[in-house]
Amino acid sequence: MFVCNGRLPRIHVSERRLRLIAVVVSLFAVAPEANANEPLSLAEAERIAIVAEPGQQAIFARALALEQRSSAARQLPDPVLRVGLNNYPIESGSFRTEGMTHAAIGIRQTFPGGSTLAMREQQLGDLAAGMYRHANARGRDVRTAVRVAWLDAWYWQQARSLVSQSRPLFADLTEITTSLYAVGRKSQQDVLRAELELSRIDDRLIEIDRQHAAAIAALREWVGSDAERPLAAQLSVRQEMPAESELLRRLDGHPALLAADAQISAGDAGVELAEQRRKPDWSLDVGYSYREGTLASGQPRSDFLSVGVTVGLPFFRRTSVDSTLSAALHERSAAESEREQLYRQLVRQLESEYARWRDLARRLALYDERILQQSSQHAEAALLAYQSDQGDFDDVMRGYIEDLNTQIDFIRLRTEQRRSYAVLANLGGLNDE
Repeated sequence: MFVCNGRLPRIHVSERRLRLIAVVVSLFAVAPEANANEPLSLAEAERIAIVAEPGQQAIFARALALEQRSSAARQLPDPVLRVGLNNYPIESGSFRTEGMTHAAIGIRQTFPGGSTLAMREQQLGDLAAGMYRHANARGRDVRTAVRVAWLDAWYWQQARSLVSQSRPLFADLTEITTSLYAVGRKSQQDVLRAELELSRIDDRLIEIDRQHAAAIAALREWVGSDAERPLAAQLSVRQEMPAESELLRRLDGHPALLAADAQISAGDAGVELAEQRRKPDWSLDVGYSYREGTLASGQPRSDFLSVGVTVGLPFFRRTSVDSTLSAALHERSAAESEREQLYRQLVRQLESEYARWRDLARRLALYDERILQQSSQHAEAALLAYQSDQGDFDDVMRGYIEDLNTQIDFIRLRTEQRRSYAVLANLGGLNDE
C-alpha cells in the first residue's frame, strides 16, 4: 500500500494565482468566430471544450477558496479589549477617596497551543493543492470526452458518406438486372432482390442519420453550436504510442493520483493538528490603570501597569484529544487506501486499454494489407460471373454488401483505435492526439 511519508510539495501562492489568472483570461478571451461552413477539426473541438467547460471553472473556484482560507488560518485570534473601573467605594467617597480605586484599560491576546495555526494552514493548503490537481484531472477528462464525442460523430459522418457513395452502385445493379430480365436472361426474383437491397440502403441511410444526430447532440454538450459545423474529413496525424512500461511509469504523474497524494498530506496535517490539542492555549494580558488623588504625604498616587500570562490547564481534554487523534488517524488511513485503490484502477484500465489498442492496430494492418482489397475483388468477381451467366445474383448482392460493410468496419476500427489512444493519452499524460 502506498504511504505518503513526506510532505506534499506546496505550490507557491503567487504561482497558483498566476495559473488561475491565465485560466480566467482564457475563459473570457473572445475567440474569432468561425465560419459555419468551415470544418471543425478535432484539435479545435478540444480547444473550444476546454475554454467553455464550467466544471473545471468550479473546481478552480473551490481551490481558490481553500487557498484563501489557508492564508486566513495562520492569523491569530482577534485581541480582546478590556475597560473597567475597579475598587470604587460604594457607601462613601469618590474616585479620589480610596487608594485602590482606578480606571483600567487592557488588552488580551490569546495564542493557540503549539503549532496549531501552522497545522491548520498546512492542512487547508494541502486541500487547495489537491483541488488544483483535481482541476487538472478534470481537464484531461474533458479532453478525452470531447475526443470520444467528436470521433463518434466523425464515424457516422464517414459511414454516411460511404453508404451514399455506394447507393449509385446498387442502383446500377438494379438497372443491369432489369435489363437482363427484359431480354429473358435473368429471373424476376433477381430484379426484386436488387430493388430490396436498394431500399435497404435507403433505410440504412435513415438509421445512420439518426445515429449521427445523436452523436452531434453529444458533441454539442462540449462545443455548443460549433457541433453543427461539418467535421474535418481527415484525422490529424497521430504520434506513435509509447511502450506500455513507459505509460505505467508516467501514471504516477496523473493529476488524480497527485490529488490523492494531497489528500494524504492533508491527513498528515490533520493528525498533527489533533496532537497539538494536548498543548495548552495561553494568553498575554497587558493593562494600564489610572488613579487620581494624593497619598498622605501629599504626593500624587501613581498609575498602575499590569502584565499577566494565562495558561490553560487541559486536564479534562484527554478523552476528547484521544478521540480526535484516533479520528484523524483513521481519516489518513482511509486516504491512503483510497489512493491505492485509485492507483490499481488506473493500472488495470491502462493495461486493458493498451491491449485493446494493440489488437486494434493489428486488425487495422490486416484490413489495410489484405481484407479491403480481397473484399473489393470478391465483389467485382461475383458481378463479372453474374454478367457472363456463370454466377448467381445472390452472390453479387452478398459480395457488394460485404464490401460496403468491410469499408464501414475499417472506418469503425480507425475510430475505435483513436478513441483508445485518447484514453491512453489521458492516463499517460500524452500531449497530442
